[in-house]
Amino acid sequence: MKVIITGISNNIEDAFNPRFGRSDFFILMDTETGKWEGFENPAVSARGGAGPQAVQFITDKGAEAIISGRYGPNAFSALEAAGISAYIVEGQMTVKEVLDKFKAGELEMVNSPTGRGFHGGGFH
Repeated sequence: MKVIITGISNNIEDAFNPRFGRSDFFILMDTETGKWEGFENPAVSARGGAGPQAVQFITDKGAEAIISGRYGPNAFSALEAAGISAYIVEGQMTVKEVLDKFKAGELEMVNSPTGRGFHGGGFH
């Protein structure tokens, strides 16, 4: 399975990032082969619509699931439309630790937005 985990860098040993649409990096993990690749989030500086833009990017990468800490309403709607499962993580840990929790079945899959929407970096 191809899973995207939000991170502060493109290294699995660095910290997980709880932000989805404005995460600095997306780490694409193949749970079957163990291979991974880090990508800069092209939507991180978007003036608006970062969540849906991020969903388009991860869809283009073939992701089947996303693991992050918070999903706004627009991002969650885009994830649903793309058929991408969303999982939530709380607390501080590395991207690798998040993946280990996912593989162990310890993460909660979410069925609705988990945060308020943001626009241009602020609440609306």
